[in-house]
Amino acid sequence: MLLSPFRLSPNIHCLPVVNGSGDCALAVRRWLLRHQCDCLAVALPGSFRSAVLDGVEQLPSPSIVLQQPSVSYEQQWTPESDIEDDEEDLELESQEAWSYVPVDPCQPMIMALRVALGEHWPIKFCDLETNYYQPWATVMPDPFALRNVPLEKFAAALLPSMTRPIQEQVVQRLEHMAWRLKQLEERYENIVFVCSILEWPWLYEIYQDRYGGTKTPVASELSKDENEAELPLHDSVETPKRYAVSENSLIFLFGELPFITGLFERARAELEDDENLAIDGVKQLLMSARSSYRQDLGKRARKITPLLLTQCLKYIRNQSLIEHRMTPDLYTIAVSAQQILGDQYSIHLVDTARNYPYVEAFGLSEAVLGIDQVRLPEPDGGDTVSVVSRLPGQPMSWRSLELKRKPAKQELDQWKQQWNPHSQCSWPPEDNVIESFRARVFDRARALIGADLARSEKFSTSIKDGIDIRETLRHWYDNEIYVKVMPPSVGAMDCAVMLFEQNANPRDFPWRTTWFAEHKNESTLAFYATNFAEEMIGPGIALATYGGAMFLFPPVPIPDIWHDPRLHFAESLEEKLVGAACLHARESQIALLSPAAPSAALRKIARRYRKRLVHIPLSSFNDATVQQLRMVHVLNGSEVRSYAEHFIRKA
Repeated sequence: MLLSPFRLSPNIHCLPVVNGSGDCALAVRRWLLRHQCDCLAVALPGSFRSAVLDGVEQLPSPSIVLQQPSVSYEQQWTPESDIEDDEEDLELESQEAWSYVPVDPCQPMIMALRVALGEHWPIKFCDLETNYYQPWATVMPDPFALRNVPLEKFAAALLPSMTRPIQEQVVQRLEHMAWRLKQLEERYENIVFVCSILEWPWLYEIYQDRYGGTKTPVASELSKDENEAELPLHDSVETPKRYAVSENSLIFLFGELPFITGLFERARAELEDDENLAIDGVKQLLMSARSSYRQDLGKRARKITPLLLTQCLKYIRNQSLIEHRMTPDLYTIAVSAQQILGDQYSIHLVDTARNYPYVEAFGLSEAVLGIDQVRLPEPDGGDTVSVVSRLPGQPMSWRSLELKRKPAKQELDQWKQQWNPHSQCSWPPEDNVIESFRARVFDRARALIGADLARSEKFSTSIKDGIDIRETLRHWYDNEIYVKVMPPSVGAMDCAVMLFEQNANPRDFPWRTTWFAEHKNESTLAFYATNFAEEMIGPGIALATYGGAMFLFPPVPIPDIWHDPRLHFAESLEEKLVGAACLHARESQIALLSPAAPSAALRKIARRYRKRLVHIPLSSFNDATVQQLRMVHVLNGSEVRSYAEHFIRKA
């Protein structure tokens, strides 16, 4: 009695795998290195042997082995059907898909071949040659369970849900593989046959029905002759050809994300533990995307704190569980990053996920993959053909995610050439946000002014502005309750200065101008910012970053402060803004939002104009909010406002 469900016979061990799974590939490697094997057989046709093994030897550089279907002419030509046959041939040729084998490091069958080459085991390709390959795949549980569940239990748990194959080609392939394994059994004692987990139970059934019984030598010879006469014949096929794969299209070749596949290969090269990379790789992906995001956006990037990354990971986990998965796919990761960390971070995450560091052509022509399509290189015609994989993984559903992309260099150059330097205006949604923030700064400054006049008194008939806990505890021995008395705000405020950086370098902020209000709800604005011409984001749309700004509300017309001779005494950008605020403010108090308390030079300027600076720490506001407020989009005319929202991207 055979104890293992994978045993076809005492000499043949079947190893069913889930194609396209890195966790299953690791399970296959562990299994092969723990068991005896003197011959590795795989469920691939012999015509792919040379090209596939060449590709495996050149791993970790990926490649694809393509086989073109050969055109057969079975009907005789007649003059009446000449035109009709030509049209039918063209139609059939356009519908017939090429078959391919992905030489992917995370494919379990490729991993088995890789181990066999390293251990110098004989390798046999046992599948039937089929001209038009019909893939067979179905939805299966997440192979992540193989980290804790043996491969035998995982495969046995799937048996009740497996359906019997109904395609004639699949049945013929199984019959041929069973016969081929019976032939190999006469030469080898420990054969390991790697096939799809969907093929394993029906291959076992066919093998036991045909070759499993005990027979006399004469009966065995007669049965062998009868079985060989019933075997399906090989199709006439073209010789497969191997291609390199475009780096940008590797995501359509790999079963895992290219970034995580690269982590598996790095761990293999550096002899590190790779058992948990399917999950730890997601964390490394988020951190690597954060580095790319910071490098691209610089000071405009929002702070990606460990708390935000933790929230993003929780979002990814919850979305994966909703979709009945144990590991997330790229769509789930990208959506979670977009919801928690914004469009720009999500774009960098997707770009990072597509990055695979071990790409080398080895002199091969480069093919470009798409969704079930391949564009051949120019030497082979440059045509786009439909393809099916001979190692099909689980069925995929492609979903769209709207992200505002970064423009290409050619577009940037074109937009710069078309810019009109004599026409500038702001983007109204940003005006509303910055004016709302200015109002908050005014309110905060008024509260600070009132706090200086606050006092405490014993409770009598009213709690007034609330219980003063500090004074109550201080006079606990009196058994008295003290309440706060906040006097009404004294005076008004019509000017605010916001300094987002301390000791700003004038070279970093070359754009200095004064903008006037378009309506009564806007402030007169004077500011210094980065050069908007260096960052074009759309046709007639540029982006700059505030270094500092002065707001006068209600708006009043003033001269351009950067050319006003009355302010030539200012030695820095900050002194220029504070001097202009003191010069044009009608009230005696000015709100100053800055990272640190006003310097002696700024206080001296305020005393010169008999003004008082009310300091508000910049840290009292959310960092992400401040970073968003610092971004100012410059439009090349009011007509650009009609389509600006399609190009403006927030950090």
